[in-house]
Amino acid sequence: MVSLLTMSMSGTNPWPQAQIGLGIRPIKRQLKIKCTVQIDISELPLQRPLFTPRTTATPPQHNSLKLNIFQKAAAIAINAAERSLISREQDTPLPKTADPRVQIAGNYSPVPESSVRQSLTVEGIIPDCIDGVYVRNGANPMFEPIAGHHLFDGDGMVHTVKITNGSASYACRFTKTERLLQEKRLGRPVFPKAIGELHGHSGIARLMLFYARGLCGLINNQNGVGVANAGLIYFNNRLLAMSEDDLPYQLRITPTGDLQTVGRYDFDGQLKSAMIAHPKLDPVTKELHALSYDVVKKPYLKYFRFSPDGVKSPDLEIPLETPTMIHDFAITENFVVIPDQQVVFKLGEMIAGNSPVVFDENKVSRLGIMPKDATEASEIIWVNSPETFCFHLWNAWESPETEEVVVIGSCMTPADSIFNEKDENLKSVLTEIRINLRTRESTRRALLDQEMNLEIGMVNRNRLGRKTRFAFLAIADPWPKVSGFAKVDLCTGEIKKYIYGGEKYGGEPFFLPNGSGDGGENEDDGYIFCHVHDEEKETSELQIINAVDLKLEATIKLPSRVPYGFHGTFVDSSELVDQV
Repeated sequence: MVSLLTMSMSGTNPWPQAQIGLGIRPIKRQLKIKCTVQIDISELPLQRPLFTPRTTATPPQHNSLKLNIFQKAAAIAINAAERSLISREQDTPLPKTADPRVQIAGNYSPVPESSVRQSLTVEGIIPDCIDGVYVRNGANPMFEPIAGHHLFDGDGMVHTVKITNGSASYACRFTKTERLLQEKRLGRPVFPKAIGELHGHSGIARLMLFYARGLCGLINNQNGVGVANAGLIYFNNRLLAMSEDDLPYQLRITPTGDLQTVGRYDFDGQLKSAMIAHPKLDPVTKELHALSYDVVKKPYLKYFRFSPDGVKSPDLEIPLETPTMIHDFAITENFVVIPDQQVVFKLGEMIAGNSPVVFDENKVSRLGIMPKDATEASEIIWVNSPETFCFHLWNAWESPETEEVVVIGSCMTPADSIFNEKDENLKSVLTEIRINLRTRESTRRALLDQEMNLEIGMVNRNRLGRKTRFAFLAIADPWPKVSGFAKVDLCTGEIKKYIYGGEKYGGEPFFLPNGSGDGGENEDDGYIFCHVHDEEKETSELQIINAVDLKLEATIKLPSRVPYGFHGTFVDSSELVDQV
C-alpha cells in the first residue's frame, strides 16, 4: 500500500524450491509452528530463524530466463550479494511490524487461487434486490518472504461472490501485476517489500540490488512495482484494483463470476503517476477525484479528477515541505479535503539504520480545503489540526450555517504504529473535526463516550460528500482482529453493535444501499456484507445483514478459507452489461 520505489498442505512444501539456475536457495525451515494470529512475541527467540508461514498457496515452477553471457555473470554476482545480505540478517531480530510470523500468520496467511465454485450453500434468504458481484481486495503473498514482511506488502488477490436469483458462486484470483508476473516467471521474489524490507542499511542494499537487476536487464522495473492489494472501485465501466504505489489495474468480471486481469490502466495514456487506493466517486456528478504522492521527488503531492467518461483534468501540484503518507482523503459537495499529517517519509533515516516511515513530532498536522475545480494551489485553505492522524476519512460535508467543513475520521495513536513497533497500544478513535473556513481554525471531538477501536468501514456511498447520519465501521478488538461492526449515529453518538461471536472474526463491513437513490430519511436502508472466518472451525462465510435492524438475512458458506483483507465494492448486474 506504500512504496519507496516509484492453510496447510499435508506433507508438502507450499513454497517454491530453490532456483538453482539463479543461484538462490530458499531459507531453511527451522521452526514447525502452527500459526494463529495470537502470538506471544516474548516467547519467540531473539535470534530469528526465518519462518515459513502456514499457507496453501502453491506458486508456479521456475521458468529459466534466456540470458546472454554478461547477464549471466551479473545475475551470479547480484545473487551472491543477495545471499550474503540474507545470511547477515539471519541473526537480526525483526520488529513485529516486519515479522512474517506475526504479519502473515493464521488467517492472514495466503491462499491459492480458486476457480469459480457454483451453487454455494446459503443459510437464510438472500434479499431479491441483491443481484451482482461483491468483490473484496486483500494482500496475499505468492512467495515465501526471504526477509521482513508487512501485511501491506502482499500481492493483491480479489475474492468475488456473484449473487443471482438467490444463488451464489465464489472465486478468487491474483491481480496479475507487472511485479507478480515477473516474480512468477522467475519463481521467487525479487522486488523489494516496501514496508517489511526497505528499512536501515539492508533496505538500501536491497534497493541497490533491485536497480542493479533492472540495469542489467534481469527484470523490468519501468512498468510499475505496485501490488494492487488495497482498494477497488467500479468507474467508467471498469473495475479497478489499486494500491497507492502504482497505477490502477483493470480487472474484468466474467459472466460466471470469475476475474481476469486486463492490465495496468493509465486511463488511455492520461495518467502518468501513481494513484492512491481511495479515489472518491462523487455520487451526484459521477466525477472521480484522486491524489498521487511521491516519496522521492517534488511535487510530493498532486490532485486530479476524471469526468464521468474518464477524461482527466490537468495535475494540480500541492506544495508540501516533506513527502507525506496520505492513504485517504475526503470530498464534500464543493471541496476536496487533503490531510497533511505527521507520518512522513525520510529516506535519510535508512542511512541511520531506521525505517524511512516516521512520525515527525516537529510537524503540525493540518487539513487543506480546496475547491474541486481549483487550478492553483493558492486556492487551498490550510487549517492546523494538531496531533491529528486519520488513516481513513469516512466522510465530509459542508455546514453553511456555521461556515464549516465537517470531517469524520478515525484518529490513530501512536500515529505510525502500523509501520513501526510501539510499546503503546494502538487506539483508533472515531472523531469529528470541524474546520471554520472564515476563522481558519479547527476543533476536534471524539464522537463516542466509550473507548472502542473503529477502523475500516464506510458510509452510504450515495451520500458521500453530503451530510451523513450513519457510519458502519469495523470493531477492531482485540486488535488487529475484527470481532464485529458498529452502526454509529453520527448525530447522537448512539452505537449499535453486531458481533460475530465465538472465534469468528471479519474485516470491512461493506454497505450496499437498497436502490439507486440517496436514501433520504432512510439512509440506512440497505445491507452489510462481511467476510467472516471461524478460527476454531477454520471455515469462511459471507454474511449479509440488514443494516436497519442488524438482523442476519443470509449466510453464504464459502468453499475455501478467505484471509482477512482490506476494501471491497459491489458491482450491480445492470452495470456489468456495459463492462469494458
